[in-house]
Amino acid sequence: MTIEESLVERYGVLMTITNLADVLEKSPEALRYCLRSNNDCWTKFNGTRLKIGRRVYFRTIEIAQLLES
Repeated sequence: MTIEESLVERYGVLMTITNLADVLEKSPEALRYCLRSNNDCWTKFNGTRLKIGRRVYFRTIEIAQLLES
């Protein structure tokens, strides 16, 4: 089973910031702080962001691709 398959099976096609923090082994507050930085690595994670109303989600398939690379 690939990373993509396991993440989609566990979280679905969209992940919340809490789900992403769990995968990256960070607290949600620390992840929010990192995502606000101008670091190239975190900019890639911001590229997977999707805002629906006031809620922020991350595309699971793109997160898996970033983790594999």
